[in-house]
Amino acid sequence: MKVPFLDLARAYEKHASEFDARILEVARSGAYVLGRNVSALEEATAAYLGVDHAVACGSGTDALHLAIASIGIGPGDEVITSPFTFAATVEAIEYVGAQAVLVDIDAGTYNIDPGRIEGAITNKTRAILPVHVFGLPADMQPILDIAGDMELAVIEDCAQSFGAVTSSRRVGSLGSTGAHSFYPTKTMGGLGDGGLVSTNDSELDRRLRELRNHGIAEGGEHVRLGFNSRLDEIQAALLRIKLAHIDAANDRRRQIATHYNELLSATGAKIPAEPAGTHHVYGYYTIVVDDRDTLRQELGEAGVATAIYYPKPLHRHRHFSSSCRFGSLDIADRVASGCVSLPIFPEMSDAEVDYVATTAAALLA
Repeated sequence: MKVPFLDLARAYEKHASEFDARILEVARSGAYVLGRNVSALEEATAAYLGVDHAVACGSGTDALHLAIASIGIGPGDEVITSPFTFAATVEAIEYVGAQAVLVDIDAGTYNIDPGRIEGAITNKTRAILPVHVFGLPADMQPILDIAGDMELAVIEDCAQSFGAVTSSRRVGSLGSTGAHSFYPTKTMGGLGDGGLVSTNDSELDRRLRELRNHGIAEGGEHVRLGFNSRLDEIQAALLRIKLAHIDAANDRRRQIATHYNELLSATGAKIPAEPAGTHHVYGYYTIVVDDRDTLRQELGEAGVATAIYYPKPLHRHRHFSSSCRFGSLDIADRVASGCVSLPIFPEMSDAEVDYVATTAAALLA
């Protein structure tokens, strides 16, 4: 059997008739940017996340950038975040002229370790930026407590975790802002790029809407230096369809992960954690093994595609090794040296899921 790591064509086919009808409707409307579909998506997403405001934008990276900029973070400021994430997390910090301070991760969850945050805070620190990596919410309560005590903003990176829940609240609703990605590979992916910022702060909502559209306020006045980060109507229309099915899609991811866990828990692999009070949505199913290269080779020979998220933490990359401030990041290094992600997407067949699980379990036995 051949099992792809991801098959976006299947995701399209699942809702093809709805997608095609909505695309044609937008094409015939003559309204293509920041129209009624964007407004409807923002309203529906805010309701789903349980926040007062949602501002759609051009990409997940833009969502992070706009979220940071809306708070007023800039040159001379520091933002504390994780080294075990995609580059966009730190890029967005650097776009505004601030410096990223990397704090090591928790060995069980691969999210930022709250116990290490206070030691990294200086008089330059303006925000904490936890990443809900692989679909698992970060340990938010201690982060929020630290932020409250130190008067820091909390910016949630929800790029891999749309729909995840912690302490009965969806990610993106706990911090000052939440940044979401609609890149096609995400839990709620579109047919192109897209992003969204969630917030309960009406002032941040106003700034975000100005920032995404060239700094234009109501009335047409350019009140600040802004950007061109407008979600187009076709993507918004398609994402409205995906939003209606997001819980079912995430439930299927959880079913797949449960089967993987059942078969892999008896092997030497470290399977994903799901602490009490969290609802993991498995944007990626990532295990940690002793000999990753051999496992990947053998799975590939058996027809199972795999990927590595992330082969190197950010502090091991040439640019970020000099641009970021950090101390010991031993756990991030250790996890990155052994992590490997197995196929997990809602359209996988039961036969494919079982084949991946049994094949991996046999190789790891």
